[in-house]
Amino acid sequence: MEVINIHHPHDLQQDQFLPMVIALGYFDGVHLGHQKVIKTAMKVANERGIKSAVMTFDPHPSVVLRKDVQHVEYITPLRDKIKLISDMNVDFLFVVHFTNEFANLLPQEFVDQYIIGLNGVHVVAGFDYSYGRMGKGTMETLPFHSREFFDFTVVPKLSVGHDKVSSTLIRSSIRNGEMQKLPNLLGRFYSTRGIVIHGDKRGRTIGFPTANTDVEDAYLLPPVGVYSVRFLVDGNWYEGVCNVGYKPTFNKEQSNRPSIEVHIFEFNKDIYGKQVVVEWHERIRAEQKFSGIDELVKQIEKDKEHALLYFKENSVIRES
Repeated sequence: MEVINIHHPHDLQQDQFLPMVIALGYFDGVHLGHQKVIKTAMKVANERGIKSAVMTFDPHPSVVLRKDVQHVEYITPLRDKIKLISDMNVDFLFVVHFTNEFANLLPQEFVDQYIIGLNGVHVVAGFDYSYGRMGKGTMETLPFHSREFFDFTVVPKLSVGHDKVSSTLIRSSIRNGEMQKLPNLLGRFYSTRGIVIHGDKRGRTIGFPTANTDVEDAYLLPPVGVYSVRFLVDGNWYEGVCNVGYKPTFNKEQSNRPSIEVHIFEFNKDIYGKQVVVEWHERIRAEQKFSGIDELVKQIEKDKEHALLYFKENSVIRES
């Protein structure tokens, strides 16, 4: 997949590109609804014998459009989004840098410059997709704005039970620690990427060494507590138990951001500085303060047994 970064105003020409089908959306999470849009675009492209493309935007529009939003936590920061879309075998990914100037494009200007101007001959988007200044362009206005240069497919709402599959629902589930709901929405378990850093090394002194993972602050993290997780390092998956929190048993003052510490089962390697992935499966309990080390150790033993039983009962097959 070729990634093409676009800054507005761009100077790309229509004749630089072969005819293509373009899937439009923000795609945070690349969830099952997003995948349906992208797969529909790929299907149309395959049927017509032309290229497939996805167009997304960075940063999140709310950072630019809302003065009260300084920072957004993502389900899939841009790097993860790129990998997930690449894994779907799309031909091109357009990443449009979202600015106030870009946001102020009239709907017709957006269509002329970013669909027709990139040789889009078919567009695929969800039923609720909007474009142009103040989102005035919709899938209902698209036939008019297309000026008959392209046709399009509207992908209807995808639901699980009574709930629409959406980034909003996924964010709510993550914030509530409802990690077990996510595979039915994302098509995979939620995961975060980070680097193993040196911590206070207290875990090894009580028999539970941990990998202290410095996760990018762009990720939306689940609430503090203890979780059954899988851990990817050096291309291999391991099972473990993870504490997200502020370690109130040891720390009197709370830091700005919780630590993420994973006790990896049957593992004894030096992985400092390694890039790793934490895959979140189940919230075992909330974080709590213990009266002393002995009480803490007993609880960690229980957490470990809980996680081991979880993975025994929910065997997960995943290629690394």
